[in-house]
Amino acid sequence: MPWNNQGSGGGGPWGGGGGGPRGQWPPSGGSGAPPPNIEEMLRRSQDRVKRFLPGGFGSDRIAILIIGGLIFLVFISGFYRVQPDEQGVQLLFGKWDGMITESGLHWWPPVIGEVQTPKVTVINRVNIGFRDAGDLGGRVTTVRDVPRESLMLTGDQNIADVDFTVQWLISDAGKYLFNIRNPEATVKLVAESAMREVVGQTNLDDLITTAREQVQSQTKVLLQQVLDEYGAGINIERIQLQLTGPPPPVIDAFNDVQRARQDKERLQNEAEAYQNRIVPTARGEAASVIQEATAYKERVVKEAEGEGARFTDIYESYRIAPDVTRRRLYIETLRDVLAGANKVIIDEGAEGGQGVVPYLPLNELNRGRAASDGGQ
Repeated sequence: MPWNNQGSGGGGPWGGGGGGPRGQWPPSGGSGAPPPNIEEMLRRSQDRVKRFLPGGFGSDRIAILIIGGLIFLVFISGFYRVQPDEQGVQLLFGKWDGMITESGLHWWPPVIGEVQTPKVTVINRVNIGFRDAGDLGGRVTTVRDVPRESLMLTGDQNIADVDFTVQWLISDAGKYLFNIRNPEATVKLVAESAMREVVGQTNLDDLITTAREQVQSQTKVLLQQVLDEYGAGINIERIQLQLTGPPPPVIDAFNDVQRARQDKERLQNEAEAYQNRIVPTARGEAASVIQEATAYKERVVKEAEGEGARFTDIYESYRIAPDVTRRRLYIETLRDVLAGANKVIIDEGAEGGQGVVPYLPLNELNRGRAASDGGQ
């Protein structure tokens, strides 16, 4: 090699003296320390193990058994159990392998691996707009309002005090543990933002009365969409409105407005009831008058048509037999004129006769006949 014949100043590629024997490292005269002796290190390790062995401290078989036992114990410690209400998340050198283990018995390297088993069936609860005894560690029993979370602007430019509760559980343990830093705080902030968006599209009256279910369902859908975009591994079970109403400083004025609206609705209902009672009656009376007028019209028309037909018949009879028709008309006219008058008939031919009454009192006879008929 080029550095073998460089004299005393060469000493090989490391710059040491070149006077040592070939193959020695470092060459004699160099400043480096000698390399460690691997065989010597193994021998010393075996000697240390043998000091702890019983019965002479020199049995290689016993050392192998102890080492095998230790390895077996380490292997056994790698088994773990996932409960039915848990999911297993396996970490290798602190990194998630992307797999989720379900309930049952599993094995994972115990020294270089780690397993986390969060509960996935426990329903967690987050209160927004208020704090109860559970939120404050049980130190108080009253509910405390948090205005900075509960005061929201409605769609009709009013301020509403909205307290609600979010119930959620873990759907994917791996995403839950590694995709978001603080799951509970994330759920709380996103739920508050979603509720503000939905309330901002709803009128105050509807929010308090008829739109509660709609607000809850829309908030749940919007919250779940955002959490899925985050990859949070969280499933929203329910959004429940606890309190919806105006802020406390204006609650009295709001109640006055509500009472005025109730009075307005009551008066409108009474007016509509009166209208529903009067209008059908008036319509019935109008229909009755119309029907009577129609009947009168038909009766008069029929009578006129009958009189016209009778006049036509009399005219035809008069044209055929004028004397007979004239006499008949005279008799019928007298009948009609004298029908209601008091009449006495005098027989001119009987004048001067013996024992003959010259008149006939028809009225008295008729009255006597009617009396006798009534007595029977």
